[in-house]
This record gives sequence, C-alpha cells and structure tokens, in this order.
Amino acid sequence: MKNNHILKITISGLLIAVGIVIPMFSPLKIVLEPASFTLASHVAIFVAVFISPSVAISVCVGTTLGFFLGGFPIIIVLRAASHIIFAAAGSLFLHKFSKGRLTEKKFWGVSACIGLIHAAIEVAVVSAFYITLSVGEAYYEKGWLVSVLLLVGLGTVIHSMIDFKIAHIVVQPLKKNKGLRELFGKV
Repeated sequence: MKNNHILKITISGLLIAVGIVIPMFSPLKIVLEPASFTLASHVAIFVAVFISPSVAISVCVGTTLGFFLGGFPIIIVLRAASHIIFAAAGSLFLHKFSKGRLTEKKFWGVSACIGLIHAAIEVAVVSAFYITLSVGEAYYEKGWLVSVLLLVGLGTVIHSMIDFKIAHIVVQPLKKNKGLRELFGKV
C-alpha cells in the first residue's frame, strides 16, 4: 500500500512536468484567432483522470502552479485552474460509477460529458475576462458568440475529446505493465 502511494506521488510529479512542458513547447498548435489549441496539452491530466481523482486533482493543481510561476497571463492560469473541476468529475465518474465497464459507445459519451464540463468552465472564465474588457482585441472583433462560445466552447469540447482519446491510447499499454496495473484499477 505504501509503495502504491509513493508511485502515485511520483507519477503525479511526472504528469505535472509533462502537463507544463507540452503547452509551452509543442509545435502541434491549431490557431483559430483569437483562440488556439495545442494538441495533447490535456493528455497528462487525462492520464491522471484514469489513475484516480486525487492524482487528477494533484496534476491540475501542479500544472496551474507551473503556469502561475512561469508568469503566464492570469486568464491562462485560471483556465488551467478550471481543469480541476472536469478532471475531478471525470475521474470520479470513471472510478466510482462506471467501474471500468466502458464500451466504445460509453467511452465517447463519457468523453463528451467531460468535454462539455471542460468547455463550460473555460467559457465562464473567458467570459468573465471578456465582460471586463480584459481580453485581446481579436475577441471583440468577432464578438462573444464566435470568439468565446464557438471557438472556446465548441473548440474546447472537440479538443478535450481528442486529448481524452490520446490519453486512453497512452494508458492501455501502461495497464499491461505488472507494476502499474493496480494503479489504473479497472479503468
């Protein structure tokens, strides 16, 4: 049991590092002004979601602190902080309610639900900045409906679902490792 706890802490630290590095240095970015999406930027969080709610929350807190200490704009830091909610909800659902019984159809349903929660929270964060005139001019040129609801909202749902699938693909071989099998449980 103690080794499992140490393993979770170690993996949380590694996932935090990956979760900070990918958005900073990835060349795989899709820019739809004023929004941009970095492919795989949520994969570390979603891998944590497959491990446990506590690991998911730890990774989200760690990446948020990383962006804060890295001097990123407060809107990005708060968007990172908002990940705590969808990651905790998604992990809780996977571990408490689905008990690892995810068919392909249910997988995409869970992914869509997590994506909708993710998007709703990010839209709320960006809307607060939009209302207080604290976002870039490009947001106002396209208006709230296009720049916030469509690009941030719908874009986040799609981005979230893609990253969730990538994380699922990453987790499958890890679950086969004898030392990691227990960490992922039945998910």
